[in-house]
Amino acid sequence: MSEKNRNELLGKVLNLKDLIDYQEGTVASRMIINKKAGSITLFSFDEDEGLSEHTAPYDAVVTILDGECEVWVDGVTSPMKAGETIIFPAHIPHALSAITRFKMMLTMIRENSDE
Repeated sequence: MSEKNRNELLGKVLNLKDLIDYQEGTVASRMIINKKAGSITLFSFDEDEGLSEHTAPYDAVVTILDGECEVWVDGVTSPMKAGETIIFPAHIPHALSAITRFKMMLTMIRENSDE
């Protein structure tokens, strides 16, 4: 999504889950904020889709907007559903997988290395 398209969202009341559609057999994403300080990205996952185990250099806040998924954080598995949020700690392995089709919002806040 271009900066121009993202700017069209500013100052408007939004229903986040309506800003991204499901796509059969895949994961779709839509970045709605992308700044030096961090980003907010919406994702939709079809059934049987997910993100494999990985780490990130910053804490990642994930809020489920629709459907259900399963998350793994440092070997611990937890189910999640719409309205629930989890914080994936920086440098700790995590993953997620669809139980049903689901949508989520990922918020990444980058630390300033000069502080």
